[in-house]
Amino acid sequence: MKKKDNFDLSEAIGGIYNKLADWLDSIILNLPNFILAVLVFIVFIFIAKYVSKILNRLLLRRKIQHSVRDISIRILKLVIISFGFFIALGLLNLDKLLTSILAGAGVVGLAIGLALQGTLSNTVSGVILSFLPEIQIGDWVETNGYAGEVLEVNLRNIVIKQNDNNHVVIPNTKIVEDAFKNFSRTKRSRVMLTCGVGYESDLEKVQEITVEAISKIFKQKGNEQIEFAYEGFGDSSINYVIRFWTDCTKQRDILFAKHKAILAIKKAYNEHDINIPFPIRTLDFGKNKFRSETIHISSKD
Repeated sequence: MKKKDNFDLSEAIGGIYNKLADWLDSIILNLPNFILAVLVFIVFIFIAKYVSKILNRLLLRRKIQHSVRDISIRILKLVIISFGFFIALGLLNLDKLLTSILAGAGVVGLAIGLALQGTLSNTVSGVILSFLPEIQIGDWVETNGYAGEVLEVNLRNIVIKQNDNNHVVIPNTKIVEDAFKNFSRTKRSRVMLTCGVGYESDLEKVQEITVEAISKIFKQKGNEQIEFAYEGFGDSSINYVIRFWTDCTKQRDILFAKHKAILAIKKAYNEHDINIPFPIRTLDFGKNKFRSETIHISSKD
């Protein structure tokens, strides 16, 4: 029969003690390197903050938009701190660990990239939007059925404030992939207004009076001009469209330009007895009949 080995408690305790002693010796021997690695890493953190402040001032002087400054500063901080981290690992003689970390990071990065394709797409689109001169913070844009002032462009979405003061958050990919209109990129915009006059009107006189009324309140610049054209014969009026240029950096500027134009045209028509007719339907209920008739009434009736 085999003789059973007896468990020696003192030998086990001695082994643990020797192991702890080896660890302690290793810690004491590597303590200077550990302290130096920590100090180096902390120094690089301070360097990243200081260099970021300098970069922020330089970008402010060049009037670079906020989103571009924010992303540039974050990337610079990440590069400097990562460089300091690798140097700290080198001081601790952890080159093999560094290689394993980089290899593992590649595998993990691939898995995360596959799982977060939508988020990564928004991030890439955010970088593109931040450096895109066609859209900047403070611009008035119209996109994806919304219109408002751009408040923020970050790595995930763009935030705009509508006329009703509500904020709309739109994913960056929606802006990059779809069309958008930026009212703030051009200082001048063309406004189109339609109206109609009665069939009894002198059309040449109507054109002259309408163009004169618009020219008094909207000064055209350079090659700009007021354009007037009749579009066709309506049910109760001869319809026309008038186009003119005005200062415009927001959607509301077009709205109030039309408001001023309507007031000026109506006032001029009243002064020259020009009618703006509108249709009205009259219902006649007889004893055994029903008749519907459409007539037009002028603004002076």
